Amino acid sequence: MLEIRGLNKTYFDWRGGTQVLHDVNLEIGPGEIVGLFGENGAGKTTLLKSILGFLSFQGEILLDGKPIDRSNIARLSFATCEHSFFPNLTPEAHGEFYRMHFGRFRERRFAALMDFFQLPERTAIKHYSTGQKNQFEVILALCQGAEYILMDEPFTGNDVFNREDFYKVLLGILEPEETILLSTHLIEEVERFVGRAVLLKDGRVAGDMSVLELEERGSSLLEYVKETYGYRSDRVNRALGELTGGREI
Repeated sequence: MLEIRGLNKTYFDWRGGTQVLHDVNLEIGPGEIVGLFGENGAGKTTLLKSILGFLSFQGEILLDGKPIDRSNIARLSFATCEHSFFPNLTPEAHGEFYRMHFGRFRERRFAALMDFFQLPERTAIKHYSTGQKNQFEVILALCQGAEYILMDEPFTGNDVFNREDFYKVLLGILEPEETILLSTHLIEEVERFVGRAVLLKDGRVAGDMSVLELEERGSSLLEYVKETYGYRSDRVNRALGELTGGREI
């Protein structure tokens, strides 16, 4: 169980402090697939980086009742569009490195996903396209052998067909104990993939509901997000009206 208790995060600069996360409380159990949604600046990336210990924070983050440190950090992995691989190494060399450092490295999954994405194994990652780099980042996160896999906008630069097929593959390869926490703006695409939606708004948890509960309400994930955020469907017409004064442009 991943437990987040009273999490607060403030960034400081010469102008003072800006609080990005406000008293965030969450519990994520083994085997869950959780979508983390919110506007730009809602605090999604900050939350993920706090879980991984990349940032200092106030509050508690526990993994099975223990703080996350060097003794259990290998139980978590991270796929980020900022990338965490070694650009001068090939995928083949990355595989050797991961075998040396992670006792639960999933070799068969690594080979299968490299084949699925048709990535060249003996080409340095720096020569990959942006989409290929993001694909490889996801492969490493999924093959490390971690139980909790955190993903921050991992599919930037990938076409819709690659993304749709990947969701299907991912559902097929995950073990019962593997947990996914996925931050993305692709709400409609992941609706059939995630089992639970956590919504952040202005650094606070504004919503937390299972997809099953949404189905019982007769609501889609996108409708739930719009409702929680107070989305106004007339905002485009109102803006155009104000900009043009009712005149044609």
